This record gives sequence, C-alpha cells and structure tokens, in this order.
Amino acid sequence: MAASVLQRSQTTEMTEFPAYSLVDAPEAISDLMDTLYNLPGEVPALYVDLEGENLSREGTISILQIYISPRKHAYIIEIRALGHTAFLTPGHKYNQTLQSVLECSEVTKVFFDVRNDSDALFAHFGIKLDGVQDLQLMEFASRESRKSFLCGLAKCVDRDSPLSPEERQKWGNIKDTGRRLFDPPSGGSYAVFNKRPLPRDILLYCIQDVQYLPQLWLVYNQKLTPDSRLQVIRESQARIKLSQSANFNGQGRHMVLPPAGWAS
Repeated sequence: MAASVLQRSQTTEMTEFPAYSLVDAPEAISDLMDTLYNLPGEVPALYVDLEGENLSREGTISILQIYISPRKHAYIIEIRALGHTAFLTPGHKYNQTLQSVLECSEVTKVFFDVRNDSDALFAHFGIKLDGVQDLQLMEFASRESRKSFLCGLAKCVDRDSPLSPEERQKWGNIKDTGRRLFDPPSGGSYAVFNKRPLPRDILLYCIQDVQYLPQLWLVYNQKLTPDSRLQVIRESQARIKLSQSANFNGQGRHMVLPPAGWAS
C-alpha cells in the first residue's frame, strides 16, 4: 500500500540525496497523481527519465523516474510491475492519470534527449508525449558558438551544474558505479534494471539522473533568447514526432548530431 511505500522511502540510508518514493502499487500511483495536480508553473516542475532493457520499441521499460522540483522529491515508478496500470490509474481526488499528464501540452515536462524515451512510451503504451522541453537541445541552443556535437548528460552535469567539488565527485562515483552495473561494454547488463529489489547503486543512479536536471534547466534557460526558446520547443516536438515514425533508429552516430540548420 502507499503507506508502506512512503515508509520505505523515509527509512532508507540516503540522507545525502533528495527524498524519494518507490511507486509500485495502484494506490501509490493515485497518491502521485494527486501530488502532480496544480504544481507551480513559473518554471518547469517535472523532470522525467526512463530506464529499461534496450530502452526502445524493441526493448522494455523498467522504470520511469519523475523529479518534482518544488518538492525536491523523486518518484521511482515500477513500470515493469505495473504495466498499463501505471499510466491509466487516476488520482484519489483528481481524475488525471500519468498518461494524461505526459500528453498534456500545458504541463511542461523536461527530458534530457527525449527520443528513445518517447519511442518506448509510444510503442509499448501508446503515449504521445507533449509539452516537452528537451534539455539536451537547450544546452546546444545556449552555446555562444554552435559547433561540434550534442552533449550527453554526464558532460553537462560535470561542466555546467553548480555543484561543489565534493558533490561533483560524489555524482561521478554514483554515475560510474551504476554504469558498470548496466553497461555491457563495462561488463554490466541492462537487465539489472529488472532486478527486485532494485540494487541500491542502481536506485541511486536513477535518482540522480533526474535530481540535477532542474539546476541545468536554470543554467541553460537564462542563456536563451525568446527565439532560441521557441526553437527548442519546436525541435523537441519534432524529436517526438520522429521517434514515433516507423523508420526511427535510436542508435548510431546520427544521435549526437545537432538538428539540421542549428550548427554555426
């Protein structure tokens, strides 16, 4: 039940990290839907990421992470266990569902490189993302000189996040430990995201993959002009549309290339 989920999050040995809840039952989904209702809207409140085994139309979705910035709280949603229930269960007080939130153009959701996430959500659950700001595109659009390739999240956090040296070192250690567990070239397997209980190092990895996104959004947003903000929104929508097409391929060198016409 939701109470046990909440209690589990309070008793964990993660005092140096934001509070989190493991959402693994319909009751907990309903609690989360009520939490998501009418959040402050001056800056984006929702930061989203997914993990899975070969995350794509060809693979699976294991986990969906949502970080609610005003509450400084991460929610780890058990998609593998809940399936469609995770997306279709309404709140106790409000009738919205996770699917309706993800598809709502008026609720801003921030992803870092939305393409494979969108591909998997559309293929497996028919979810058509809307209201997305792609942080990877924001970073590229904020550059004084738009050259080279798109950056990955690790480089963005290491270079641009306002972390102390100690925080940056801790972040890097968690990132490296998690990668060794799931990255095949490093000796890991994406199947680790399907282990239950979720290994602590993977849980930490999942939480920090969303917890620093709000900081990066603020860094990049202040560098954007009104025109470049509109450019990011339009290209985020174009990425989603492309990811839903029959010939989309989420692997390969083309994934690090900037959008056509963006390089200067």
